[in-house]
Amino acid sequence: MTRTKTAKAKAPARRGRGAPKSSDQKIVTYLWFHDRAEEAATFYVSLFEDSKVLSVFRTGDHALLVTFQLAGQQFIALNGGPQFTFTEATSLYVNCESQEEVDDLWARLTADGGAPSMCGWLKDKFGLSWQIIPTALPTLMNDKDPAKAKRVMDAMLTMRKIDIAMLERAHQGR
Repeated sequence: MTRTKTAKAKAPARRGRGAPKSSDQKIVTYLWFHDRAEEAATFYVSLFEDSKVLSVFRTGDHALLVTFQLAGQQFIALNGGPQFTFTEATSLYVNCESQEEVDDLWARLTADGGAPSMCGWLKDKFGLSWQIIPTALPTLMNDKDPAKAKRVMDAMLTMRKIDIAMLERAHQGR
């Protein structure tokens, strides 16, 4: 499996028993997993440049909290049990610079039990929702010509994975 154009090898995790490191980031996304937080964090950091597992707080051999960074943004993952699950009401939105990046992330995030949805949305194998969106989409949808913007929107509404070439053809009226 290839990495996205911007992904680099992940840094090794620092294993510790202490609390997660504090962050300069004022708001940190906190994700509740049943029991696969460390597996999810390790998978996610493999997808993006400037990503790494920062710390793992363990109780015995069990990872309770995993602090990690995706593209420079910090997250905390908790193995909290089955009481709560992810819904589509919350998703991670990824700005993609190319069709190649869209295709790569889409394939990797829907693999092994993930599921595509509509309009660039998908669920990964852990149940977390993502929006894999090329930067071209909002640019084309914000065209000052309302007919062009509508054609782009109409085309996007028929797609699962976003196809930049199809959006551009719709924008041009082809």
